[in-house]
Amino acid sequence: MDGIDAALIESDGDGIVHRCGFLSTPYPDGFRARLQSVMGEVGDIAGVASELTERHAAAVSSLLASEGVESDSIDVIGFHGQTILHEPDRRRTVQIGMPDLLARQTGRPVVFDLRLADVAAGGEGAPLVPVYHRALTRNLGSTVAVLNLGGVANVTWIDGDRAAGPEEMLAFDTGPANALVDDFVQVRRGARFDTGGALAAAGHVDEGRLADLLSDPYFDKPPPKSLDRDHFVRRAKRAVEGLPDEDGAALLTAFSAAAVALAERWLPRPVEQWIACGGGRHNTALMTMLTERLTAPVVSADTLGWNGDAVEAEAFAYLAIRSLQGKPLTFPGTTRAPVPLTGGTLHRPD
Repeated sequence: MDGIDAALIESDGDGIVHRCGFLSTPYPDGFRARLQSVMGEVGDIAGVASELTERHAAAVSSLLASEGVESDSIDVIGFHGQTILHEPDRRRTVQIGMPDLLARQTGRPVVFDLRLADVAAGGEGAPLVPVYHRALTRNLGSTVAVLNLGGVANVTWIDGDRAAGPEEMLAFDTGPANALVDDFVQVRRGARFDTGGALAAAGHVDEGRLADLLSDPYFDKPPPKSLDRDHFVRRAKRAVEGLPDEDGAALLTAFSAAAVALAERWLPRPVEQWIACGGGRHNTALMTMLTERLTAPVVSADTLGWNGDAVEAEAFAYLAIRSLQGKPLTFPGTTRAPVPLTGGTLHRPD
């Protein structure tokens, strides 16, 4: 709920990807509060969805203008929308947005509801990015884990054998990444996030409270598996009661890192490196804790020539291309889908 990430790519929907531009637009506090008000599928969903879509249309226009690209050269827009409910065990996932409105305002075809078919078939509907992670890492020649540190953390295990197909991937949500710390800092300090992890770095981790956080049954559930952003909120609120701000931030940051470390037991084979992308890689305290707890080196995606902030936005453009081509977006090893599945709904300007 921080803002809109918009990315421009050129791709064949397979192993060729050219990154052409990126723009991040933060939400104003008022709109962020309105987004928060509809979490759980309550409140003025239609009004918020309309405003959300208008803001996405403006982001598309701004990105194309900044890159000097004419809109009629764009084949398709991948529109994720905002997740307000994710209950795959009940075959429900809700992303708000108005794809027909976005198509009319941009004049371009829009692919929306990229999670829906997977969840309807009994999949987790998340994470959706693994097939794009595979496209980015195919030339590395090593077995890697791509770790996306957004509100929730998710990992994609990718076999370094070039003969291995996308069906060989394993992906799942490991636990929290930034969400719990962001919410904590907002309540305690009125800030949007712990800048650079400075607050957490100044604190002490209570190992007993950390052990309690890690006792959540989710961690013993075999992957593929996925999480709602607020899955751990009640447990986390109890854990930080009575703690100074620094210790609370340190505890929740350690929780995110320790949850990733627990995920190592599910990987088919050890990895040669962890590649971190998403906003959490800017949190020095989190990256330090990950390095201390994981058995392979942790590197920022940027060291590989990627834009670590743009990976998810690029991925949804890539998924939109694959949707147009009827190619699979999800696989049994990434979402527990029964078979490789395509997905998405196409919305044209007319």
